[in-house]
Amino acid sequence: MKRYDRLKEIQRLDPERDFLEIYRITATYEFPWDIARALELALYRTYAVPSIGRLLAETAELTDRSQKRYDDTALLLDTVVEHGFDSEPGRTAIRRINRMHNSFDISNDDMRYVLCTFVVTPKRWLDAYGWRRLSGHELGACAAYYRTLGAHMGIKDLPRTYEDFERTLDAYEEEHFGWDAGARSVSDATLELMASWYPRPLAPIVRGASLALLDDSLLRAFRYRRPSVAARSLTRGALRLRGRAVRLLPPRTKPHYARQNPEIKGYPDGYEVAALGTFPTPGAGGCPVPRLRRPDVQSG
Repeated sequence: MKRYDRLKEIQRLDPERDFLEIYRITATYEFPWDIARALELALYRTYAVPSIGRLLAETAELTDRSQKRYDDTALLLDTVVEHGFDSEPGRTAIRRINRMHNSFDISNDDMRYVLCTFVVTPKRWLDAYGWRRLSGHELGACAAYYRTLGAHMGIKDLPRTYEDFERTLDAYEEEHFGWDAGARSVSDATLELMASWYPRPLAPIVRGASLALLDDSLLRAFRYRRPSVAARSLTRGALRLRGRAVRLLPPRTKPHYARQNPEIKGYPDGYEVAALGTFPTPGAGGCPVPRLRRPDVQSG
């Protein structure tokens, strides 16, 4: 198999009918590392909407239990990608996502915006740092995939095309990005979490590189000092060089799912999809986590 053979395979598929197959190839064969980083950034962007960042701070999931929240979010989303919407694991993952969200007063507009970040941020990341850009087929399939996920989550007035998702995201950020002290605490905790994945002496470098990847609208919303031109150039230049190097590598022969990422640290002995996430008490304003029995190893 040659470097662009999977892209040729994607071009033979229908983005509306075969969206799951296309998205799975894109996310697990073509760009698994980039998609993981882009989805991290996508979720991070949502903190800058005060209604979202404030709620996350109130639940304390991302400040007191950052690693667990990261693991559970990645694994639940990954389950749907790996097994599909109509599979038992996929349906279980969506039920877990819906039950957690339904325990809190989250507006449809906020939910739709979060979904938009999952569509738009990966495309923009790959435009800047990927070994190639996404094709029109991939953008159409990505929009169809997340439109389907949004429908399963009960989100109304969903965008249809990639361009619709992009316009919705940009307009929402323009109107809603702003300062909130709770959101800033969630942002700080997330930066600390990412730094914790590396040896301790590297933590300040990782934090600095993370800030160097943020655009000015995020820096303003969280009131971070703007990184130096040198820090931005070094960080972004290194990612562009990585993309060029990956282009020269042979294509991946096996899919790589998010559950295989080294950043997932909370389930060394496996997990049950039904036990992932939190089990909040509706109306209580908190997000208690019950003690669970030792999880079984996730199959697949």
